[in-house]
Amino acid sequence: MYRTPIQKRVLTVEDVSCFGKCSTTVALPILSAMGHETVILPTAVLSTHTGGFTGYTVRDLTDDIQPISEHWKKTGIGFDCIYTGYLCKGRQVSLVSDLIDRVSDENTLLVVDPAMADNGKFYWGFDADHAADMMRLCKKSAVATPNVTEACFMLGEAFPENGYDRAYVDALILRLVSAGCRSVVLTSVNCDGKYGIVGYDADKKAIFSYFHEKIDAPIHGTGDVFTSVMVGHILSGKPLETAARLAADYVRETVRVTYPYLSEHPYGLLFEKTLGRLIPGDGE
Repeated sequence: MYRTPIQKRVLTVEDVSCFGKCSTTVALPILSAMGHETVILPTAVLSTHTGGFTGYTVRDLTDDIQPISEHWKKTGIGFDCIYTGYLCKGRQVSLVSDLIDRVSDENTLLVVDPAMADNGKFYWGFDADHAADMMRLCKKSAVATPNVTEACFMLGEAFPENGYDRAYVDALILRLVSAGCRSVVLTSVNCDGKYGIVGYDADKKAIFSYFHEKIDAPIHGTGDVFTSVMVGHILSGKPLETAARLAADYVRETVRVTYPYLSEHPYGLLFEKTLGRLIPGDGE
């Protein structure tokens, strides 16, 4: 498969929300700023993201996934990384799984963000069947990045509505690994008065964590920003734990920058204000 020696090439497979900072409109500028050639495969086009809006339009692009991937296969286009995010339905998950088989090889890094739920609830249109579909996709990945709610639902478990402690989180990750996931970075972990990530590195066979004081600011798209930055650092040669810590630092700093403007800009992180921090220095 054709790759360029100049840059790492990453394919992002997720929706395009025309307004609102999430999914492709976050991944594309972030990964490009970090120096990677970024290819997109939109799974749907939405007038706005789904958080806080009603009456939004959705153009389903499910039928385009297979023809696009077949053309890439015939052309010999290959990818150093495939990064999947918001997928609309079970058939899309199946088609994306086929796409991965078609345009990847043993050297392709697969990262799956099973974006479908948060705060103990599914996003609109998703259910337990979709969670099972996403679990199957996560089992194919090198790294999966669910939040706590998504991890519970993929395991067929109820979200702990009354809160949880660190022991619960560690056990949750190990259940994902036992179920077939390789490396896992659990996001939006909120326990013991702190907020952060807990992960499992399959190469080291060890759990790691990174916590900080929580900034109480419900901002859409933080998970998309986190995973995009983490993928960018992994492609630049950083080990998983380092990449995850750097991504968490970037999200925290960008939340801090965004926080004073939330009342007038409640539609996502002001990542444009901090994007320059991700651009590699000369010679990198």
